[in-house]
Amino acid sequence: MPICVFDIYNDGTAQVPEDDGLTGPGRYRWWHYDLSDPALAPWVATHLPAIPAGALLQPETRPRCDEYEDGLILNLRGINLNEGQQADQMVSIRMWVTDAVVITVRMRRVFAIDELRTLATQNNAPHQPSAFLEALVSRLTARVQTEVARLADRTAFYETDLEDLSTLPPKDLPVTRRSTIKLERYLSPQRSALERLAQLDLPLVPDVDSMKLRELANRTAIVVEELEALQERIVTVQDEHDNQVAQRQARHGYVLSIAAAVFLPLGFLTGLFGVNVGGMPGVDDPRAFAILCLAMVGLAAIMLAVLKWLRWL
Repeated sequence: MPICVFDIYNDGTAQVPEDDGLTGPGRYRWWHYDLSDPALAPWVATHLPAIPAGALLQPETRPRCDEYEDGLILNLRGINLNEGQQADQMVSIRMWVTDAVVITVRMRRVFAIDELRTLATQNNAPHQPSAFLEALVSRLTARVQTEVARLADRTAFYETDLEDLSTLPPKDLPVTRRSTIKLERYLSPQRSALERLAQLDLPLVPDVDSMKLRELANRTAIVVEELEALQERIVTVQDEHDNQVAQRQARHGYVLSIAAAVFLPLGFLTGLFGVNVGGMPGVDDPRAFAILCLAMVGLAAIMLAVLKWLRWL
């Protein structure tokens, strides 16, 4: 059984049909299925050509837009807003669109489709298939823009954090980077699919809706470019944190090296005068220890002066 089915008329009103025909008396009939529905495969095999039927049943998809006879095979992706799931695990919507029927198939819940379903129940549905496509793409694109804006704000926060040299690398930096990579992976072909959809010269897509789709394709292109820039910015942030860590380690090693250079001759003297054999100078002189200490202080001062002269300090 479909999740929903509506006959949609030119004025945007919608009715649930009583028959099970592919098309109805309205401007177009909208069928919405879940991919896991066991009745879907025999239904599409009965009502659709083999290629569109196979496209609707594919378990794994990528964004695409292809003409086939009098219709369109269209696959799109949207932000995953399902509870407990990551936004970058994008949801897919498979579509077959003609001038008289729109078939959508989901694997996971797509909130943009749910909004269109609500509009249909309120008798305010898109009045023709091209308007349906524009309304769906608009909602998918708006959610993508919101998610990319969130990632951009997060990246800006990382960049601002770099001003504090004591700040450790943020733990969620790799997560943000992976999110941008995943989104760019799906949205790049979606940009191409939407550009192709906007350029189609078909009666199915009038010039007015074609212009709207062209604008949505442009917004998607901007989003893809922003994701590419975000990836570079995140890599730069990570490199800067790595440089700061390397600088701190080098500075600590430098301090230890200076300390070792100063205390190496002092350690030699204490070791030399600490041997327990006869003939050591100053054994019977009560001033020997003080003299030795003053000599070591003088030697340390000389070592520091030499290091300063060599510009090691």
